[in-house]
Amino acid sequence: MAFFNFFSILACLGMLLLAACSSTPPTRPAMGNLNASSSATSSQASAPFKSAITGFKAVDWQQIAGWQTDDLRQAWPAWLKSCEALRKRKSELQWAQVCSRAETLAPQDTAAIRRYFENYFQAYETYALNNNSNSGLVTGYYEPIMDGSRQRTPVFTVPLYAYPKAWHSAKPNPAPTRAELMKSNNLTGSELVWVQDPVAAAFMQIQGSGKIRLKEGQVLRLGFSGTNDQPFKSFAQWLLNQGLITRGEATMQGIQQWARNNPSRVEEMLNANPRFVFFKILPSNGAADLGPIGALGVSLTTERSIAVDPRALPLGAPVFLATTEPASSQTLQRLVMAQDTGTAIVGAVRADYFWGSGDSAGERAGRMKQAGRAWLLLPR
Repeated sequence: MAFFNFFSILACLGMLLLAACSSTPPTRPAMGNLNASSSATSSQASAPFKSAITGFKAVDWQQIAGWQTDDLRQAWPAWLKSCEALRKRKSELQWAQVCSRAETLAPQDTAAIRRYFENYFQAYETYALNNNSNSGLVTGYYEPIMDGSRQRTPVFTVPLYAYPKAWHSAKPNPAPTRAELMKSNNLTGSELVWVQDPVAAAFMQIQGSGKIRLKEGQVLRLGFSGTNDQPFKSFAQWLLNQGLITRGEATMQGIQQWARNNPSRVEEMLNANPRFVFFKILPSNGAADLGPIGALGVSLTTERSIAVDPRALPLGAPVFLATTEPASSQTLQRLVMAQDTGTAIVGAVRADYFWGSGDSAGERAGRMKQAGRAWLLLPR
């Protein structure tokens, strides 16, 4: 795992949907179950990828909702990134062959890209083996961006930390909670960068990655470096349990507003989550505009990458996703790549949709908790 959206379990708080929820899709989702002819027996055997939790039904391209209308040119760069990783992996699936064929295509030729997938891939509708449902949960996640400094200043007073050097050889067992770490001097000297807002810093920990804009114009890319191995507990749920916010206020924006109104209680709120996340500075190679690195080992592409349960779908594979816009009935149907994972992303028909970087992406990710269907594309 690289972009650790497993912290996105804030989504289980209704509208606090920064990413994925630890809850599982409903047994009878709104989009319905497969009919009897789509049961697990023959379709599971026909798919070259085997899963203990997912069934696969081979379908014609015409059966995929939105396949003919998606602008596949927007997905093509994400697919080429998948190929970078898939070529290096030993697999029974014929990734090397289809990736080699991809090199011959013009990236702006929509018709050629569509023919490429239709000629060299078989589409499989996915469904949960435990209940035969082809509908599941789609949430969203994003990459935070905030201003910061490499040194503490009167403005930037909140540190983001590197993994403690001493822990590489002798990690405490159990490791201290967040509250214990904040009271100790265990992290002194491990400060990577300083930011302004402790709540924004906590949200970056939840996402597991982010970018820091320095005054000099440089952008630092921060990636996940480890945790204190404590369980995640939602400080949003703590606010709800305390009666300090309503469920309608349990959003990223609502929590930030509560923190501004109650600065003396911010640390108490943040300490409700014992888990603490450490970062490392990633090499930018002149490409600070790239997305965060996903579990596949490639940078994620805005609105064309998803996180999945690797028990359900193979990492790197193209997936056609049919869902709706956040808190909306407007259709969202597009080809995406399974390039990330997370411990909160659990289930057969389950996806966490990467909205990109910054506040706008965070606002959309924070509202996304939609029903959805998925078709896995595998080499013929």
